[in-house]
Amino acid sequence: MRKLLAEALGTAFLLIGVVGSGIMGAALAGGNVAIALLANAIATGCILYVIICTLGPVSGAHFNPAVTLAFWLRGEITRLRALGYVAVQITGGILGVWATHLMFDLPMLQLATTDRTGASLWFSELLATFGLLFVIFGGLRSRPDAVPTLVALYITGAYWFTASTSFANPAVTIARGLSDTFAGINPAHVPMFILMQIAAVGIAAVVVRLIFTTD
Repeated sequence: MRKLLAEALGTAFLLIGVVGSGIMGAALAGGNVAIALLANAIATGCILYVIICTLGPVSGAHFNPAVTLAFWLRGEITRLRALGYVAVQITGGILGVWATHLMFDLPMLQLATTDRTGASLWFSELLATFGLLFVIFGGLRSRPDAVPTLVALYITGAYWFTASTSFANPAVTIARGLSDTFAGINPAHVPMFILMQIAAVGIAAVVVRLIFTTD
Protein backbone atom coordinates (compact mmCIF):
# COMPACT_ATOMS: atom_id res chain seq x y z
CA MET A 1 0.00 0.00 0.00
CA ARG A 2 2.88 2.37 0.71
CA LYS A 3 4.25 1.77 -2.77
CA LEU A 4 0.87 2.27 -4.43
CA LEU A 5 0.22 5.45 -2.47
CA ALA A 6 3.65 6.78 -3.40
CA GLU A 7 3.02 6.11 -7.10
CA ALA A 8 -0.41 7.74 -6.97
CA LEU A 9 0.81 10.79 -5.06
CA GLY A 10 3.90 11.21 -7.21
CA THR A 11 1.92 11.02 -10.45
CA ALA A 12 -0.64 13.47 -9.07
CA PHE A 13 2.11 15.98 -8.27
CA LEU A 14 3.66 15.42 -11.69
CA LEU A 15 0.37 16.44 -13.35
CA ILE A 16 -0.04 19.38 -10.98
CA GLY A 17 3.41 20.52 -12.12
CA VAL A 18 2.67 19.98 -15.82
CA VAL A 19 -0.83 21.44 -15.99
CA GLY A 20 -0.42 24.09 -13.31
CA SER A 21 2.73 25.56 -14.84
CA GLY A 22 1.05 25.50 -18.25
CA ILE A 23 -1.89 27.49 -16.92
CA MET A 24 0.34 29.96 -15.07
CA GLY A 25 2.76 30.29 -17.97
CA ALA A 26 0.01 30.95 -20.51
CA ALA A 27 -1.60 33.52 -18.19
CA LEU A 28 1.62 35.46 -17.60
CA ALA A 29 3.35 35.15 -20.98
CA GLY A 30 1.09 37.66 -22.73
CA GLY A 31 0.53 35.38 -25.70
CA ASN A 32 4.21 34.45 -26.09
CA VAL A 33 3.98 30.68 -26.50
CA ALA A 34 7.76 30.22 -26.25
CA ILE A 35 7.84 31.79 -22.79
CA ALA A 36 4.86 29.71 -21.68
CA LEU A 37 6.53 26.53 -22.92
CA LEU A 38 9.78 27.46 -21.19
CA ALA A 39 7.97 27.92 -17.89
CA ASN A 40 6.13 24.64 -18.45
CA ALA A 41 9.35 22.75 -19.17
CA ILE A 42 11.30 24.13 -16.21
CA ALA A 43 8.49 23.49 -13.72
CA THR A 44 8.03 19.94 -15.00
CA GLY A 45 11.74 19.20 -14.68
CA CYS A 46 11.76 20.61 -11.15
CA ILE A 47 8.80 18.57 -9.92
CA LEU A 48 10.24 15.42 -11.51
CA TYR A 49 13.50 15.84 -9.63
CA VAL A 50 11.66 16.38 -6.35
CA ILE A 51 9.26 13.44 -6.58
CA ILE A 52 11.92 11.01 -7.81
CA CYS A 53 14.25 11.94 -4.93
CA THR A 54 11.55 11.82 -2.25
CA LEU A 55 9.48 8.84 -3.41
CA GLY A 56 12.10 6.79 -5.22
CA PRO A 57 13.17 4.94 -2.05
CA VAL A 58 9.52 3.97 -1.44
CA SER A 59 8.20 2.79 -4.81
CA GLY A 60 11.03 3.15 -7.30
CA ALA A 61 9.52 6.40 -8.63
CA HIS A 62 7.98 5.13 -11.86
CA PHE A 63 5.05 7.58 -12.14
CA ASN A 64 4.68 6.31 -15.69
CA PRO A 65 3.02 3.13 -17.06
CA ALA A 66 5.68 2.94 -19.78
CA VAL A 67 8.43 2.80 -17.16
CA THR A 68 6.49 0.23 -15.14
CA LEU A 69 5.98 -1.91 -18.25
CA ALA A 70 9.70 -1.71 -19.01
CA PHE A 71 10.61 -2.87 -15.50
CA TRP A 72 8.10 -5.72 -15.77
CA LEU A 73 9.55 -6.86 -19.10
CA ARG A 74 12.97 -6.94 -17.43
CA GLY A 75 11.54 -9.16 -14.69
CA GLU A 76 12.29 -6.60 -11.98
CA ILE A 77 8.69 -6.31 -10.71
CA THR A 78 5.81 -8.78 -10.60
CA ARG A 79 2.83 -8.61 -12.93
CA LEU A 80 0.50 -7.91 -10.01
CA ARG A 81 2.59 -4.99 -8.80
CA ALA A 82 2.87 -3.65 -12.35
CA LEU A 83 -0.90 -3.70 -12.78
CA GLY A 84 -1.35 -1.97 -9.44
CA TYR A 85 1.19 0.70 -10.33
CA VAL A 86 -0.46 1.43 -13.68
CA ALA A 87 -3.91 1.70 -12.09
CA VAL A 88 -2.82 4.17 -9.42
CA GLN A 89 -0.65 6.16 -11.84
CA ILE A 90 -3.63 6.80 -14.10
CA THR A 91 -5.89 7.55 -11.14
CA GLY A 92 -3.32 9.83 -9.52
CA GLY A 93 -2.76 11.70 -12.76
CA ILE A 94 -6.46 12.41 -13.20
CA LEU A 95 -6.80 13.53 -9.58
CA GLY A 96 -3.79 15.80 -10.05
CA VAL A 97 -5.45 17.47 -13.06
CA TRP A 98 -8.70 17.96 -11.15
CA ALA A 99 -6.83 19.41 -8.17
CA THR A 100 -5.04 21.86 -10.49
CA HIS A 101 -8.30 23.03 -12.02
CA LEU A 102 -9.71 23.70 -8.56
CA MET A 103 -6.53 25.53 -7.54
CA PHE A 104 -6.83 27.90 -10.52
CA ASP A 105 -10.60 28.30 -10.10
CA LEU A 106 -11.41 26.47 -13.33
CA PRO A 107 -14.19 23.93 -13.97
CA MET A 108 -12.92 20.65 -12.53
CA LEU A 109 -14.33 18.46 -15.31
CA GLN A 110 -13.03 19.34 -18.77
CA LEU A 111 -12.14 17.76 -22.08
CA ALA A 112 -9.19 19.17 -24.02
CA THR A 113 -9.69 20.67 -27.46
CA THR A 114 -6.02 21.08 -28.45
CA ASP A 115 -5.28 18.93 -31.49
CA ARG A 116 -2.04 16.96 -31.32
CA THR A 117 -2.01 14.44 -34.15
CA GLY A 118 -0.13 13.42 -37.27
CA ALA A 119 2.76 11.14 -38.17
CA SER A 120 5.41 13.61 -37.02
CA LEU A 121 3.95 13.86 -33.52
CA TRP A 122 3.43 10.10 -33.28
CA PHE A 123 7.05 9.48 -34.27
CA SER A 124 8.08 12.17 -31.80
CA GLU A 125 6.35 10.30 -28.97
CA LEU A 126 8.09 7.09 -29.99
CA LEU A 127 11.48 8.80 -29.80
CA ALA A 128 10.65 10.75 -26.64
CA THR A 129 9.59 7.65 -24.73
CA PHE A 130 12.52 5.60 -26.01
CA GLY A 131 14.87 8.39 -24.94
CA LEU A 132 13.37 8.52 -21.45
CA LEU A 133 13.80 4.78 -20.96
CA PHE A 134 17.33 4.93 -22.36
CA VAL A 135 18.19 7.65 -19.83
CA ILE A 136 16.62 5.76 -16.90
CA PHE A 137 18.21 2.37 -17.53
CA GLY A 138 21.48 3.83 -18.71
CA GLY A 139 21.60 5.91 -15.56
CA LEU A 140 20.78 2.93 -13.34
CA ARG A 141 23.62 1.02 -15.00
CA SER A 142 26.28 3.69 -14.68
CA ARG A 143 25.20 6.37 -12.15
CA PRO A 144 22.17 5.34 -10.07
CA ASP A 145 22.53 8.37 -7.82
CA ALA A 146 22.22 10.68 -10.83
CA VAL A 147 18.96 9.25 -12.21
CA PRO A 148 16.70 11.99 -10.71
CA THR A 149 18.86 14.68 -12.30
CA LEU A 150 19.14 12.81 -15.61
CA VAL A 151 15.38 12.31 -15.92
CA ALA A 152 14.60 15.90 -14.93
CA LEU A 153 17.12 17.29 -17.44
CA TYR A 154 15.98 14.96 -20.20
CA ILE A 155 12.30 15.89 -19.90
CA THR A 156 13.09 19.60 -19.59
CA GLY A 157 15.11 19.43 -22.79
CA ALA A 158 12.69 17.10 -24.58
CA TYR A 159 9.89 19.65 -24.18
CA TRP A 160 11.92 21.67 -26.68
CA PHE A 161 13.62 19.17 -28.97
CA THR A 162 10.61 16.92 -29.66
CA ALA A 163 7.71 17.95 -31.88
CA SER A 164 5.17 16.61 -29.38
CA THR A 165 6.77 18.30 -26.34
CA SER A 166 7.53 14.83 -24.98
CA PHE A 167 4.53 13.46 -23.16
CA ALA A 168 6.38 10.09 -22.97
CA ASN A 169 3.92 8.80 -20.37
CA PRO A 170 0.52 7.13 -20.91
CA ALA A 171 -0.84 8.29 -17.54
CA VAL A 172 0.16 11.87 -18.28
CA THR A 173 -1.35 11.61 -21.76
CA ILE A 174 -4.70 10.39 -20.43
CA ALA A 175 -4.81 13.03 -17.70
CA ARG A 176 -3.91 15.86 -20.08
CA GLY A 177 -6.84 14.83 -22.25
CA LEU A 178 -9.03 15.96 -19.34
CA SER A 179 -7.65 19.51 -19.21
CA ASP A 180 -8.62 22.14 -21.78
CA THR A 181 -5.59 24.26 -20.91
CA PHE A 182 -2.12 24.93 -22.32
CA ALA A 183 -1.05 21.33 -21.64
CA GLY A 184 -4.17 19.66 -23.00
CA ILE A 185 -4.53 17.09 -25.77
CA ASN A 186 -7.75 16.26 -27.58
CA PRO A 187 -8.96 12.91 -26.11
CA ALA A 188 -9.47 11.61 -29.64
CA HIS A 189 -5.71 11.91 -30.18
CA VAL A 190 -4.72 10.18 -26.95
CA PRO A 191 -4.82 6.54 -28.21
CA MET A 192 -2.15 7.00 -30.89
CA PHE A 193 0.16 8.77 -28.44
CA ILE A 194 -0.20 5.85 -26.02
CA LEU A 195 0.32 3.29 -28.80
CA MET A 196 3.60 4.96 -29.77
CA GLN A 197 4.70 5.14 -26.13
CA ILE A 198 4.06 1.41 -25.66
CA ALA A 199 5.84 0.60 -28.92
CA ALA A 200 8.84 2.53 -27.62
CA VAL A 201 8.93 0.29 -24.55
CA GLY A 202 9.33 -2.77 -26.77
CA ILE A 203 12.13 -1.14 -28.75
CA ALA A 204 13.88 0.08 -25.62
CA ALA A 205 13.65 -3.36 -24.01
CA VAL A 206 15.85 -4.73 -26.79
CA VAL A 207 18.24 -1.81 -27.27
CA VAL A 208 18.84 -1.14 -23.58
CA ARG A 209 19.59 -4.82 -22.95
CA LEU A 210 22.08 -4.90 -25.84
CA ILE A 211 23.89 -1.76 -24.70
CA PHE A 212 23.84 -1.93 -20.92
CA THR A 213 23.81 -5.66 -20.06
CA THR A 214 27.24 -7.15 -19.41
CA ASP A 215 28.11 -10.85 -19.68
